[in-house]
Amino acid sequence: MAMRIGSHVDKEDPIAEAVARGADAVQIFLGEPQSWKAPTVAYPGGAAALKAAAEQADLAVYVHAAYIINVASPNNRIRIPSRKLLQQTVKLAAEAGARGVVVHGGHVAASDDPDAGFENWRKAVDQLEQHCPVFIENTAGGDHAMARRLEAIAKLWDAVGHSGIGLCLDTCHAFAGGIPLESAVADIKAVTGRIDLVHANDSQGGFDSGVDRHANFGEGVIDSARGEGAALIAQVIAEAGCDAICETPNGPEAQAADIKFLRERVA
Repeated sequence: MAMRIGSHVDKEDPIAEAVARGADAVQIFLGEPQSWKAPTVAYPGGAAALKAAAEQADLAVYVHAAYIINVASPNNRIRIPSRKLLQQTVKLAAEAGARGVVVHGGHVAASDDPDAGFENWRKAVDQLEQHCPVFIENTAGGDHAMARRLEAIAKLWDAVGHSGIGLCLDTCHAFAGGIPLESAVADIKAVTGRIDLVHANDSQGGFDSGVDRHANFGEGVIDSARGEGAALIAQVIAEAGCDAICETPNGPEAQAADIKFLRERVA
């Protein structure tokens, strides 16, 4: 299957948004990213219509689960609704023909035992019905995050690896989280055995800063003037050998330029 490159777009009409960017892959939310409400498909006609339209357009669709989800949390009032919302999202994403659902690795509180978070992830994947593939995304910040540093990702995969769950590598998060991009793919694959999707983003925060702020290529600190840093992001995608989604800011034109830049270097 050929590698596809696209971006995160508004959920109302991802087909038109893809055309505006020259993208052959998109990522959307189902519902609101900071809400516990059940996910919905905004595309006219719902999930079945979106699936048919994406197939007609030969467009790969990915879904980003709500940011609010944190299945690692020892707090029942967060963990239990997180599991429910994740399951609802995966089911609806499958109905919409999505190739995968991305969910953040989550975190525990400073006073909590980190092992409890990994165990909560194990319990979550054991009860999760993966109607379509699910990818845990590495995160940029937090000393108590489940998927920031390589050591934590290793412990997380000890807990969830048996489930066949995938991994989404975010280049901004890796850089800001203290994982060198030069060796990120090899280092993460050594732990997980897989990378299923790349979020291709420059970073406004410095290396190991813990700052989760994305930038267009050439406007962040991974890269200056589309030099070695952006080439490094393209290298990550090439090494990972999977689809890539730009979550970069500033609208269709800026994202189209980012997609074009990557496609010229990865294709």
